[in-house]
Amino acid sequence: MANKQIDMRKTKQIFKLYTSGTSKRQISLQLGLSRNTVTKYIEFFKRYRLTAYEVEKMTLEELHKLFKADQKPKSEQLRTLEQYFPYFDKELRRTGVTRQLLWEEYYAKHPDGFRLSQFKYWYAEWRKEVSPVMHLEHKAGDKLFIDFTGKKLTIVDSNTGELQDLEVFVCILGSSQYTYVEACASQKLGDFIRCVENALHFYGGVPRALVPDNLKSAVVKSSRYEPKVNEAFADFAEHYETAVLPTRTYRPRDKAIVENAVRIIYTRVFAPLRNQTFHSIPDFNKAMLKLLESHNKMSFRGREYSRYSLFREVELQELRPLPHKRYEIRSYAKGTVHKNSHIYLGKDKHYYSVSYRHIGKQVKIVFTDSFVEIYHKDERLAAHTRQKKKYGYTTVAEHMPSHHRFVSEWSSEKFIAWAGHIGENCKGYIIGILDKKQHPEQSYKSCLGILHLAKKVGNVRLDNACRRASDYGAYSYNMVERILQKGWDTLEEDPQENIEVPDHGNIRGGNYYK
Repeated sequence: MANKQIDMRKTKQIFKLYTSGTSKRQISLQLGLSRNTVTKYIEFFKRYRLTAYEVEKMTLEELHKLFKADQKPKSEQLRTLEQYFPYFDKELRRTGVTRQLLWEEYYAKHPDGFRLSQFKYWYAEWRKEVSPVMHLEHKAGDKLFIDFTGKKLTIVDSNTGELQDLEVFVCILGSSQYTYVEACASQKLGDFIRCVENALHFYGGVPRALVPDNLKSAVVKSSRYEPKVNEAFADFAEHYETAVLPTRTYRPRDKAIVENAVRIIYTRVFAPLRNQTFHSIPDFNKAMLKLLESHNKMSFRGREYSRYSLFREVELQELRPLPHKRYEIRSYAKGTVHKNSHIYLGKDKHYYSVSYRHIGKQVKIVFTDSFVEIYHKDERLAAHTRQKKKYGYTTVAEHMPSHHRFVSEWSSEKFIAWAGHIGENCKGYIIGILDKKQHPEQSYKSCLGILHLAKKVGNVRLDNACRRASDYGAYSYNMVERILQKGWDTLEEDPQENIEVPDHGNIRGGNYYK
């Protein structure tokens, strides 16, 4: 046999083509192999008297073992070295450990053993044997690879029988290959971040970097050199004190480890659940976690340890601790600081105060379920507990322009005194408006507008209009203005009871119904 084996898939193709009548020369041209290599593999199959059907049914691993058995027996020196390989495989995952260092340790114990170049060669051959899909060597606690499966799962609504497709989130730690799987409603930002966060809590720690494929929820603009990460996901990473390193476009090796994990999950999770019916996402995830536990505790091929044991022994202690609080998903909006020192959050139709020094500035509003922050050019101007009362005000007294010319000219006392010159009803109404708001300065414009109406209608009419508005329990400039426009201030009784029916020829009148 040749010293260097070809891919086992090609060995199957060689024999399949040969038994179908294809010449050795044509097989050589078609598969890109020398005729001597083709001849050697055909002679091998003949020697073992294998039929085309038997070869077709053999797995790649079975073929590989058969070819290995046909080769010359290993030397005592090589068998001794191979005993160390599982240990080396674990140690290379630790920070700072190299093959040079491991060889020095080995050679100190076995001075008659292999030199460095042969040591590296035989270790690489062993890695090919136990890991047919080669992957980059990853240090413990370094990277978490993230992706969604291409295939979806389905749940059935127990009430309507409607089918709902679920996305399946998969992530894998690079060193131990410890895997996490979760079904969710979509790949949207909220679901994506929650899945990543659940994974970090599943692992009990945080790796140095998150490596997502170029998902829209993670990467706004993909690039080989400077991908633009979604602002919310970058903020999430900052909260957990880790980095985001999106995979490079057109670089399959960057994501080979997670794509291989997806293929295994199809076999070990999807397939066993294919004939079961689930009615909710939590039920589905509960069933998947049981299968996932079995997968993680299954020993690697050719090794005596599993993903779980490798994670516990090597990787867990290298992960950074989780923060005390879970991340709150942030949303973003833009606004302008109004002249009353407030910004308007359209999501809740609520107003939040900002220092009067920033009146007129364009600001960025960052909000979660529990707080609201206002920024101008990366400087935080204010922070508030989020309130969802429509058209309400959340005000910090220090934000209002207490030293500003606006307040030096207009104050609560001055408005009350001004209203007192107009009449007692007007004075009481202005006090009512000032008491209604959390901070008097929020009502200055309303008070100013009401008092200026005296120039148009006189003090008496304005005082009567304020009395009428007080009776209604309506404290606003618009109500006083409406009363004056309708002339309700001159009526003694409720104006709704004095609506006169206009005289018109088309109105039938009471006699019509006799």
